[in-house]
Amino acid sequence: MAVDSATDPVVTTGWPSPFGVRTRLVASSALMLFVELALIRWTGSNVVHLSYFSNFVLLGSFLGIGIGVLRSGRAKRLPYYSPIMLGLLVLVIAWKPVTVDRGSSSSVIYFTSLNTTGPPVWVILPIVFVAAAVVLAGPAELVGRCFAELPRLTAYRFDLVGSLIGIVTFTALSFLGAPPIWWGLIVTVVFAVLMIPRASGAGRRAVATGLSAAMVLAPLLVMLGVLFKESTKSDNSWSPYYKVQTKQYTWEGVPLLTITVNGVPHQQAIPADARLQWEPQYGLPYERANAGKQPKNVLIIGAGSGSDVAIALKKGAQHVDAVEIDPRIRDLGKELHPDRPYQDPRVSSHIDDGRAFLSRTDKKYDLILLALPDSLTLVNGASSLRLESYLFTQQAFESARDHLNPGGAFAMYNYYRETWLIDRLASTAQHAFGHKPCVDKIGDGLQQAVVTVGLTEQDQNCSAEWAGATAETPPPATDNRPFLYLFTDRIPSLYLVTLGLILVAGLVGVGIAGGGSSYRRMRPYADLFLLGAGFMLLETKSITGFALLFGTTWVVNAIVFAGVLVAVLAAVEVTRRFKTPPIKAMFAILFGGLALSWVFPDSWLLSMPVGLRALVAVLIAFLPIFAANVIFAKRFTDTADGTASFGANLLGAMLGGCLEYAALIIGFHGLLIIAALLYVGAFILTPKLRTARE
Repeated sequence: MAVDSATDPVVTTGWPSPFGVRTRLVASSALMLFVELALIRWTGSNVVHLSYFSNFVLLGSFLGIGIGVLRSGRAKRLPYYSPIMLGLLVLVIAWKPVTVDRGSSSSVIYFTSLNTTGPPVWVILPIVFVAAAVVLAGPAELVGRCFAELPRLTAYRFDLVGSLIGIVTFTALSFLGAPPIWWGLIVTVVFAVLMIPRASGAGRRAVATGLSAAMVLAPLLVMLGVLFKESTKSDNSWSPYYKVQTKQYTWEGVPLLTITVNGVPHQQAIPADARLQWEPQYGLPYERANAGKQPKNVLIIGAGSGSDVAIALKKGAQHVDAVEIDPRIRDLGKELHPDRPYQDPRVSSHIDDGRAFLSRTDKKYDLILLALPDSLTLVNGASSLRLESYLFTQQAFESARDHLNPGGAFAMYNYYRETWLIDRLASTAQHAFGHKPCVDKIGDGLQQAVVTVGLTEQDQNCSAEWAGATAETPPPATDNRPFLYLFTDRIPSLYLVTLGLILVAGLVGVGIAGGGSSYRRMRPYADLFLLGAGFMLLETKSITGFALLFGTTWVVNAIVFAGVLVAVLAAVEVTRRFKTPPIKAMFAILFGGLALSWVFPDSWLLSMPVGLRALVAVLIAFLPIFAANVIFAKRFTDTADGTASFGANLLGAMLGGCLEYAALIIGFHGLLIIAALLYVGAFILTPKLRTARE
């Protein structure tokens, strides 16, 4: 039977908490994951356009966690810098709002007409990155202290349990729509419990207790004040994706509802009559589709607050399936839309991802409409995948085609910003349907357009023929490379410059944190560094794969994150309790799992019934994750320096997060190749283990 190393020293750290080391470790790990998720959500909601780059906050978190673990062995004081930086970050963002300036580059398309000013993106992103690293280094340092007091796998086991608790807690708060004040209260309480010693005696001890309480509580109380003010504003509410703000007013006698998300104007709930009078283009799909006949059954993806649903009813639809991914925006429309479309008995409302809804339904429609589905945010844990990315691939258009009744049509409209993007969507429709679509462009700087394509060419009624794709029109996006808004087949310089600055900051930060000895301490654990990088790519592939198979919803995302941790925990428990195959055999299983993922891509899984799809997807996704973590657990048990080896693995995950951007060139499926190369390197660098360990 495999057991933890019995040679680990038990270190007395002078920790002020009255709780045992296992309890402290679980609480510290839960705090670490909770703060990471809350920081991603809150900064993305308050720094305009940062939600397009939320992965950089995640990368900063990885760096901070790695640095915190490395510091834990040499730090003489508790990490008071962490709550201080957290309070300062929240205060500065609230006091002087910061924006990610769009500039004039079209390498990243922002779906907003909001003009912003401020530092360029390559300046503000590294600043946010460094702030996130400093904040997360504190809880990680507390985790590292516990690792020094426990056997290797026991510590790792409780670290995973705490991480699961942090994810589940934040997910539960998201489900309840809890505002940030609740996030802040939880963070404050856990920081206080872990870092403020119990008052006992007098003199120096009492003074030390008071100073500790002041350094922990003062900045966190400032943070709570900011969050309380934000959370109690009557027009603020929180969905699982955004901070949502509403404003009701009347213009020219027409009642209007404006919905702003993450500081960006997003939707307007307008009566159908007024909308069609002011912006007649929203009625064009009904004129172009079905040769002008009224569609009976309509599917609207991106139904939002209900204006598009109201128009469909106005145009004579007998039944509308309204699919919206954000429950809060749908509920606001249900409560406040002037036409009350969601109360109409002809409407069925679905909180779901549009692509996932299509993959699960057998219904067919006379009109399928993509109604301005622009999410303004990324899928958590994926560098360039937006919530709506899988709606605009060639395979998605083919799925819509297969759900049309004879004579039916598929349409979309939005403010597309770029002519090449309109042509790309029209070209994708042409590839999927076999003939040119109708393209109506509305003359303004935001390049609004309506693209409509009938099931056959006779099922559409164009005012003029679309000129067709040009030599500069990018090819259709695919499920493997669902980057609709990427103009070139290269990584934009915006990302390259920012990633370069982040890597430099990481190298400097690790060197400073270890007092010059960090790299020397981590040198023997290069294999663990590569294991961390490979694992990050496997996690990304799992997140994006499950998003395609089951939807880009926050529920699917949370389940995948938790599932990955459960797979890792299972690997640790198996390694602790049973005699596992030698590391060479586990590497063979790992490479077999990667080959299985390569041979059976997500497109194959999409053709399966949902139940079988879930079973096979879990097997394919989590087999290599399980094998990789058995390898890590066996190797980690034998390391001489637990904090250095664990820190090396965490910093490797940061490198993996940077390598993830290679998907912009080779697609998400291609990440399996990079992961395989990293694991080959880890295999070569793994030192020989004692026979007893094998």
